[in-house]
Amino acid sequence: MAHFKYRALDADGVAQNGTLQAVDQNAAAATLQKRGLLLLSLNASASSGPGIVMRRSALNGAALVSFTQQLATLIGAGQPLERALGTLLRQNHEAKRQALLERVREQVKAGKPLSQALEEEHGQFSSLYISMVRAGEAGGSLENTLRQLSDYLERSQKLRGEVINALIYPIFLVVGVLGSLALLLAYVVPQFVPIFRDLGVPIPLITHTILWLGEFLSAYGLLILGALVASIWGVAVLRRDPQRRQRHDRRVLTLKVIGPLLQRIEAARLARTLGTLLNNGVPLLQAMSIVRQVCGNHALRAQVEHATEWVKGGGTLAQAFGEHPLLPELALQMIEVGEQAGNLDSMLLKVADVFDVEAKRGIDRMLAALVPSLTVIMAVMVAVIMLAIMLPLMSLTSNI
Repeated sequence: MAHFKYRALDADGVAQNGTLQAVDQNAAAATLQKRGLLLLSLNASASSGPGIVMRRSALNGAALVSFTQQLATLIGAGQPLERALGTLLRQNHEAKRQALLERVREQVKAGKPLSQALEEEHGQFSSLYISMVRAGEAGGSLENTLRQLSDYLERSQKLRGEVINALIYPIFLVVGVLGSLALLLAYVVPQFVPIFRDLGVPIPLITHTILWLGEFLSAYGLLILGALVASIWGVAVLRRDPQRRQRHDRRVLTLKVIGPLLQRIEAARLARTLGTLLNNGVPLLQAMSIVRQVCGNHALRAQVEHATEWVKGGGTLAQAFGEHPLLPELALQMIEVGEQAGNLDSMLLKVADVFDVEAKRGIDRMLAALVPSLTVIMAVMVAVIMLAIMLPLMSLTSNI
């Protein structure tokens, strides 16, 4: 994927500058046309080169949250923007972050607004971040906007961290036990094959099965592992096709167990992003374009794009999302109520709060059932292997 820098006009004739990723220049132009923008210029960005990897790591995650919070505090204390950036620069001792803050401060010192200075750091700040800063500058409330932005980023980081931390133990449990079972079957069990043959004792069916499985894994284990890796790689290649990726992501959202949980997580992310943008004065169509980039599920991303076109034609968000529902029914109803009452932004933030809580509760419940279930399954599998080995030995001792 290459990075492109563009200048365009929206439906209201307002100039729009930004960057986007696309396979080539034609794909980038088609994407901008789908957004309803009149393209003025489109050039390959320097960020498409190898140097972008170095610059992307300067501010991310907790560092971006900290930067936003500290900048809001300094501005709220009455410091001019340029001096506030200088203070943050002196406090930062990491070379890449210092270079980034120095470039931003020099741009501001030269008279450019903060949003434009951030936008020129290609790939470093998201479209959501830049749009909210621009809206805060236009409304004269940059401090409040930065505080809301830091709250949004902190919530997103917290939810992501909770999901990752919750999955660490089950993953280690599965990998550890499967590794132990593979070691038993591939190396320990085959050692008993010649022993049982020499003793001439009757071998039960379960023992035959386990011994055959052990010999099979011992002979073809590496081949099976290679085929598994190749299959995973093949699936990853197939998922690069946008249509196939959309179909796959749509099926994932409809799964009985994990589907509702993923719907809640995506609903919370979409609602909080859109509600935060609208609450800070970003126009709905522009906010929808940013939300589309935030969606991790490609089926939902396509639905957001469809909803944007629907709204352009005079329809409502609730109708657009309800045509082929991928979000929970409660979210659709609350969006409809917010549109009818004229307080869509606050209603979306309420939707996000509701589904943040439900998503966390769902994750806790799933893990509460998953860990004991995995432990029992693995214990039963180990017990079956040990029983298969012990039965012939017990038969031998009973005949003595």
